[in-house]
Amino acid sequence: MSVQNDRKLNRLILNWPKGTVNTAEWMVAQGFGRSLIDKYKKSHWISSIGRGAYILPGDRVDWAGGLFALQQQLKLNIHVGGKTALQLKGLAHFLTPEIKKITLFGIAKQKLPVWFKNYDRGVEVDYINTNLFSKDIGISNYDYGNFTINISSAERAIMETLFQVPLKQTFTEGSLLMEHLITLRVDLIGELLENASSIKMKRLFLYLAEKHALPWFDQLDMSNIDIGSGKRVIIPGGAFNIKYGITVPK
Repeated sequence: MSVQNDRKLNRLILNWPKGTVNTAEWMVAQGFGRSLIDKYKKSHWISSIGRGAYILPGDRVDWAGGLFALQQQLKLNIHVGGKTALQLKGLAHFLTPEIKKITLFGIAKQKLPVWFKNYDRGVEVDYINTNLFSKDIGISNYDYGNFTINISSAERAIMETLFQVPLKQTFTEGSLLMEHLITLRVDLIGELLENASSIKMKRLFLYLAEKHALPWFDQLDMSNIDIGSGKRVIIPGGAFNIKYGITVPK
């Protein structure tokens, strides 16, 4: 290997956050030709985990290290959301701290790379494609040790959780999660509700906030929040709540 290529390899390894995936697309953009990447692979300086994705030999890379590559290198609009984001923030008090299933949210029609889907991440991944919010708001950075990933704020995460009721999320669990969220930021809640597309989710969110007498509820400005008209079935066969026009458990 030439001196120049040796220096490039050293630069690659030194700037490679431990526990993460590097994509061929990103490495090419950094000046590493595909033939050089192939040489690194054949020389066992890097290890392939699927087409276009590499890790350092012997490195332990879990789901977050793969997500890092999706977000920071491939620039995909994908983030950790829902109940998983609440767990990472320590706001899912009745759940076990060990995360065995993660929920990722991506915009409609955006696909996960094959290498990410096939790689053994140690957890089950539930990937949800939706344009639940018209603006990219309520996303925060989460420190995962050697790198950061994008996850939902608590305000957005609980709305994403309630959006899944009842198909992927039980009403009871959603209500229990909501009950403890006493310190949410009312301005961000308002902005999220104004830009949310799901009438059912917005009504359920407001119903549970009032039901649990959360301290920020009375501070909400409802003037720009559209909750639609007509009835919405959340729990089939449930009791009808007249104020919010939804069916809830009897």
